[in-house]
Amino acid sequence: MAEEVAEEKQSFLDKFSEVSAKIGNQVHLRSLRDGFATVMPIYILAGIAVLINNVVFPLFLTGDALANAQYWGNAITQGTLNVATIMLAGIIGYCLARNKRFKNAIACVVVGIAALCIMMPQTLSSATASISDITELTYTSTSDTTKTKTVKYDTIAKKVAPKGYQLTSVGSDNVSGAFSKTYTGTNGLFGAIIIGLVATTIFIKLSNNEKLRVNLGEGIPPAVADTFNTMFPMLITLTIFGVVAALLHALWATDLMTLINTCIAAPLKGFVNAGPWFIILVYTLANLLFCLGIHQSTISGVLAEPILTILITENMAMYAAGQTIPADHYMNMQIINTFALIGGSGCTLMLLADTFLFSKSKASKDIAKLAVLPGIFNINEPVIYGYPIVYNLPLMIPFVLIPDLFIGLTYALTCAHILAPCVVMVPWTTPVFISGFLAVGGGTAGVVAIIWQVIEFALGMLIYLPFMKVSERAQKKQMELAEQAEKDADAKAAAQTA
Repeated sequence: MAEEVAEEKQSFLDKFSEVSAKIGNQVHLRSLRDGFATVMPIYILAGIAVLINNVVFPLFLTGDALANAQYWGNAITQGTLNVATIMLAGIIGYCLARNKRFKNAIACVVVGIAALCIMMPQTLSSATASISDITELTYTSTSDTTKTKTVKYDTIAKKVAPKGYQLTSVGSDNVSGAFSKTYTGTNGLFGAIIIGLVATTIFIKLSNNEKLRVNLGEGIPPAVADTFNTMFPMLITLTIFGVVAALLHALWATDLMTLINTCIAAPLKGFVNAGPWFIILVYTLANLLFCLGIHQSTISGVLAEPILTILITENMAMYAAGQTIPADHYMNMQIINTFALIGGSGCTLMLLADTFLFSKSKASKDIAKLAVLPGIFNINEPVIYGYPIVYNLPLMIPFVLIPDLFIGLTYALTCAHILAPCVVMVPWTTPVFISGFLAVGGGTAGVVAIIWQVIEFALGMLIYLPFMKVSERAQKKQMELAEQAEKDADAKAAAQTA
């Protein structure tokens, strides 16, 4: 009976691992994960710039000196967050081509970016135009509504309303010949994902059609031959997108970027932030998979992290603009990295602390000594495979449950306005306590975040402790049984020899 139960359990774990591996290896999802991993340093740089601009510089600068210093951070934001959509469309195209083993991957970058720009609106209303699109501001007197003042929007000083006047209109009814940061910045990332994947898929399929290739004969440089081989597939792909853009404009007076933001991005963000349950489910499955020896990013990296990363990049953009973070952005990637994966997946840094303080196992302490330095920087593979966590049932339980608990509690504290929302993407290797302070923008909010991480650390140690003791007793029993089996085998061999 026990053997049947063990076989059923093994069969379930094998099937779970097989399904998870298939999801993680799906080429489009894998390309999406790889694309975000590639541009992650750009988002981290943007986070550092936003933090310095809004927290560090105001500590010792004011007035014009502050504005001049903040130009540095604004320039970084302009080159990172404000063009994030364009970069991601090209990178996703490149990653998909590489994962499909398509030879001319650089051509897919061109296709992804070009298709994205084709699907953007050609005319922007003043209501949706970004700051860079605005040409003038109109103010109306607060005492006499018949009096107005119109000024050119070309300097920082003119952002301030004249005394006795209030802003009543921006720019003109329409702005043409410009891209809005609504579409090139963080709000357009879902569009970049969909258009980048679709355009690249069509282009690769057409490029594999021998009839669309141009044979220039021998002796032609490879770069020239590649260009002509992709010419017709590229022309056809971009023409298709141009036709779709024209039809959307002519029939419904809209564009694909607006449709994606309205019909896909907004509902998906709302679903993720309807509560912590979806994210908890994803990380439960991901960490359970890690306990079976398969990296958790196979699940979390394709199902949750791209959406969560988009949310934190949008938070950075709003924080840089001085806007309030809405409740539907409280759950984001930085909550996971900063408060739910302390020391890495499963929050194993707490287990190491328990090992140093309470363990009686020399082997466990030796592993802890080797694993503690990487663990401080949230790298915990030495613990997972060396302690081990893998297939160690007593330790698998807290490894899976502790991150879920911290996700739920951190989200609840943020909704209760006890914790400030995360507004800065800090490197995932940032040590605990430092990460909490930086992620919420420092200051008093940063101190509160540190206090919460201290509480989390103590709570994690408390939860891990009894499971660690059970694991050590089980390991000791296994060693005793192994030694006894070896003695029995030696005695049996001696008896047979005699």
